[in-house]
Amino acid sequence: MRRPLVAGNWKMHGTCASIKQLLTELTEQALPLSVDVAVFPSLIHLQTVGAQVASSNIVIGAQDCAVQLEEGALTGETSALQLKDIGCSMVLIGHSERRQLQDETDRVICRKFIAAQAAGLTPVLCVGETLEEREAGQAQATVQRQVDAVLLELGVDVLKNAVIAYEPVWAIGTGLTATPEQAQEIHAQIRAHVAKYSASVAQGLRILYGGSVKAANAAELFAQADIDGGLVGGASLNAKEFGAICRAAGN
Repeated sequence: MRRPLVAGNWKMHGTCASIKQLLTELTEQALPLSVDVAVFPSLIHLQTVGAQVASSNIVIGAQDCAVQLEEGALTGETSALQLKDIGCSMVLIGHSERRQLQDETDRVICRKFIAAQAAGLTPVLCVGETLEEREAGQAQATVQRQVDAVLLELGVDVLKNAVIAYEPVWAIGTGLTATPEQAQEIHAQIRAHVAKYSASVAQGLRILYGGSVKAANAAELFAQADIDGGLVGGASLNAKEFGAICRAAGN
């Protein structure tokens, strides 16, 4: 049975004071031991957050990493090895905001995936379609292409130490949420596609749903057969809301 994962992507939010308060409230929450919980702060807060959650079961991840594994002359970038060195265990790869705002291509995302695993981090590969692609009937094809950018280049076994997060772009930060049935359909399609290459890898692969996940809709989403938790945006900045989402995953 796949162990649920709830990950909070804080994006470009937080000050030292607000994050300290958020973590104080979060560590006071009764988080289920049957659920893996991760938070993804901005780069400048990673070490502070890591120190504050060190005595808890919460792990930290980064929101991005460089394509280059080793240190080098890449101003403004951070290598996966540096992230590992300060205590990260996971990293988001190919979030839709980076695909759109930083023009990250599937090839760049594949290189970041390679770097993350080489450093000992678990990559969380983010995939998802735009509203235009969904309305054109291209949702499945778009998501499959994004998965294949890693799967076909590196082989199915790389997904043994990876997570996939399905985030329909039209539901990120909009208040819109895919219905549980819409989300389950894409999750099932991802798992079935991976199963063409390895049934055992597909069965063990954790696939998260992201896109306006809230305490109010989490239980219904997580009840779906192929949804193994959530990649949570805005709601992860509220300790009570995030705690409730984690508990929904535990049920």
